[in-house]
Amino acid sequence: MKNWYQLTESETLDKLGVTSEGLSSQQADSLLEKHGKNVLEESKKKSVFQVFLSQFADLMVIILIIAAIVSMFSGSVESTIVIFAVITLNAILGTVQHVKAEKSLESLKSLSSPSAKVIRDGRKIEIDSENIVPGDIVVLEAGDLVVADGRIINNYSLQVNESSLTGESTNIDKSVETIEKEVPLADRTDMVFSGSLVTYGRAIVVVTETGMNTEIGKIATLMNQAKSKKTPLQLSLDKFSSRLAVIIMAICVVVFGLSMFNGMSVLNSLMFAVALAVAAIPEALGSIVTIVQAMGTQKMAKENAVIKDLKAVESLGCVSVICSDKTGTLTQNKMTVQKIYVNGESILEDQLDLNIESHRHLLYDMVLNNDSSIVDGKGIGDPTEYALLETFQHIGLDENVLRDVLTRVEEVPFDSDRKMMSTKYKMHGVNHILTKGALDSILDRCVSIATKDGVRPITDEDKAEISRVNREYSEQGLRVLTFAYKESDEALTVDTEKNYTFIGLVSMIDPPREESKQAVADAIRAGIKPVMITGDHKITASAIAKQIGIFNDGDIAVTGLELDAMSDKELDEKIEKISVYARVSPENKIRIVEAWQRKGNIVSMTGDGVNDAPALKKADIGVAMGITGTEVSKDAASMILQDDNFATIIKAVANGRNVYRNIKNAILFLLSGNMAGIFAVLFCSIMALPVPFEAVHLLFINLLTDSLPAIAIGMEKPEKDLLRQKPRDPKQGILTKSFSALMLGQGALIAVVTLISFYIGLQTSPAVASTMAFATLTLARLFHGFNCRSTHSIFKLGLFSNTASIGAFFIGTFLLAFVLFVPFMQPLFSVTALTGAQAGFIALLAFIPTFIIQVVKVIVENVRK
Repeated sequence: MKNWYQLTESETLDKLGVTSEGLSSQQADSLLEKHGKNVLEESKKKSVFQVFLSQFADLMVIILIIAAIVSMFSGSVESTIVIFAVITLNAILGTVQHVKAEKSLESLKSLSSPSAKVIRDGRKIEIDSENIVPGDIVVLEAGDLVVADGRIINNYSLQVNESSLTGESTNIDKSVETIEKEVPLADRTDMVFSGSLVTYGRAIVVVTETGMNTEIGKIATLMNQAKSKKTPLQLSLDKFSSRLAVIIMAICVVVFGLSMFNGMSVLNSLMFAVALAVAAIPEALGSIVTIVQAMGTQKMAKENAVIKDLKAVESLGCVSVICSDKTGTLTQNKMTVQKIYVNGESILEDQLDLNIESHRHLLYDMVLNNDSSIVDGKGIGDPTEYALLETFQHIGLDENVLRDVLTRVEEVPFDSDRKMMSTKYKMHGVNHILTKGALDSILDRCVSIATKDGVRPITDEDKAEISRVNREYSEQGLRVLTFAYKESDEALTVDTEKNYTFIGLVSMIDPPREESKQAVADAIRAGIKPVMITGDHKITASAIAKQIGIFNDGDIAVTGLELDAMSDKELDEKIEKISVYARVSPENKIRIVEAWQRKGNIVSMTGDGVNDAPALKKADIGVAMGITGTEVSKDAASMILQDDNFATIIKAVANGRNVYRNIKNAILFLLSGNMAGIFAVLFCSIMALPVPFEAVHLLFINLLTDSLPAIAIGMEKPEKDLLRQKPRDPKQGILTKSFSALMLGQGALIAVVTLISFYIGLQTSPAVASTMAFATLTLARLFHGFNCRSTHSIFKLGLFSNTASIGAFFIGTFLLAFVLFVPFMQPLFSVTALTGAQAGFIALLAFIPTFIIQVVKVIVENVRK
């Protein structure tokens, strides 16, 4: 039996039971049901039960289990039951969170999943790659990711990078020629394979294998892509937690020794040490950070910024330079034809007349020498190209009628070196070669010019006038395409693109997005330098940059050639003044990124093409376009803009800053509360007082009442001044001197009121003292949640601006009241009944730290005014 690559094009189509017109929708649905979705099966995941068991493999949980065993031996069976119940509940919550996180990851992956252009029901449409089936006719163009294995049936200079399969880094030239003998994968030049990248040309391919039957499926290259990595913030917190654990263990040993020295029993001394350990370790910290990050990425996804890499969330808050592509990001990516130069005069599109020969040649060149299409009012392909089709439609004509009558014979696709594209058609029995591209690439290849009086030789005066008109259009911010043709029977190659007849110029504009100007102003206010990088002319780019506020008085615009002529030293001296880069190469983009990074900046780079991929990788935050972006650029990026909008980047930066700020505030809340517990236990140990808390008390605080306010803090909305602050230094950790001083100070304040409450309770009994200390610490920490929402006072912030914090406070208070005042709960949580006066003291003392902190914040706000 022959392999796919050993079959001719017609044999392949026959074997699959399809024609070059593609499958019908019904056939595709039937084949999808038969073969399944075109996806790779991921490596076996942990079962829910395995995830549940893994929740117990944690230092904190082991300490809690020891605490439960100690409680049991000390006769406090109720505490043992509660500790084990809470441990189990925490494991269940962790398992649920893990399962939800996996689903969230899958949903985010689906947002950035590759798409493919296929011929279905005789029309070119775009579908998700997972719905590709064997027999589908796929259209491949430069920048596409090949999403299934297939046999090439039409080839137009296709080159593919198959390094993911073969390890060969050079591009492979593809062909339709059948290979008769058996050859290795790398030599199957008439095939394309899933996971490879189209780097040049285009081709029509019939899909032969999908999913796990593809070559990449067989060798499982992509099996482990879903492995998650810890973010720098999580690694920093892990490091902090492990150090804290070592310090606490050391202190626990000292406390145990002190307690024994003060005459306590071994069990009571052990309970003291265990209480200190439970108080010190922030059990909820890891899950809170993950939850806040998850909420941040989900919010960004809703605002059209899909984060592929969690590290990007943290890095976004540090971005100080955004190098943005112009087309589609700062502009609408909706090219519209403006002025047309034909027959020596400028006209508008509605003045085009099919009865005038030069107009007809221009219109045919615009429609036939064009790879885009318009389906159900939606343009598919390059925006410049379907703007030309829209012009054809605007004058009342249907491009499909023209395309159905005339068949493309040969073509040489557009590439960035030649800056032109050519196709051959037989019209009225004569072969016509149609060409479009940049004026500087085509004008010197023209030997004649189309005029009202027919075709005549082109003169230097004609060329000077054409160049003047081109410059005039460009200075108005218009993009100009040049059109030419010739009648010729010669084979169409790069070498035969010459001896043309000049037809005309078509100018287009991609107007700035309405929101771009405001977004640029927001970026500048946020201390971020916006830079425009584009393939357009310097004049065109500068005109658009001025309109939206990127290019101001004193700024510089440079071309790629001018940049090449600069030394690194010269670039470093000028870079802060260069706001526009025009006509740049991929190497230029990398150099720009590196120059900014040398100055210590965190750089975000946007891009949509194959050539942008290296710069996207090099940048700290690579941002790919979701609409116009090639699959190569999306693969290289850490964030994808679903709407291709610059304003979305600024929103994402604001969200990134807010996520980091909320995480920092949540950590301040958790650690300052824990410090209060540590100070109280240490004080009682040194003063030879009874243990102020049972392990179950601290467990209740850390795992139940603390988690709710911390999550609420993570839901705090961005403040108005968030974008007025300078980008943060990425090298700066969370635990700075000022942060640590604030944490210790606030913890000490809560500890003082907790110990006062403990002393009041001691007047009655140690059991009452322990209950009052527990209740005061819990309620004080619930109040403290409002302090940690922001650096601003609650009066400036607004008590009800975060309803989640109100809800967290009341749920926490209800849980505390339930434990304190419901009789059957009291023995379970080692608390005793309280009088009304004692409850009043608890409420008053618990509120004092928050009152003091808020008064200080109000004073500071007034002083700063």
